[in-house]
Order: sequence, then structure tokens, then C-alpha cells
Amino acid sequence: MAKPNAAFMKPLTPSSDLAVVVGSKPLPRTEVVKKLWAYIKKHKLQDAKNRRNINADAALKKVFGGKGTVNMFEMTKLVSKHLK
Repeated sequence: MAKPNAAFMKPLTPSSDLAVVVGSKPLPRTEVVKKLWAYIKKHKLQDAKNRRNINADAALKKVFGGKGTVNMFEMTKLVSKHLK
């Protein structure tokens, strides 16, 4: 079994835009993604026809660089820009 990648588990600080969605305390990337999905499900932002697409609300639009719809893979990339 591969041991967990330490860089992957390192707590990262969300930008102010991302903090609106996941909170402002530093979190490992895995937790950020988990919280993001919880938010997406709670607000029913997953596209009904294409489940891989996320329809952004006002808060997520800021995180997604102004895009209204992104797919899961794009989302992960865009969210990375909001973590340091």
C-alpha cells in the first residue's frame, strides 16, 4: 500500500472567496474537496443531466473564476488556485 502523500495532507489556507464555501481555517486538500462536495449537494448544484458538471452559485462563481458551469476535474484545478 502506498503511504499517504504528506503534501496532499498538508493543511492549506483557503482564499477569502473559497472560505465562504469551506470555512477559513487551514485544511488538507482532501477535506477542502469533501466540504466543497457537501456544499454542492446541500445547494443542489450538481447538474441533473450531466452529473460531472457543477452549476456554480454566486459563491462558487468567485472560486471558479467567474464560470457558471465547470466539470469535476476543472473544479479541482480551479480550487487549487485558492489554496496556499
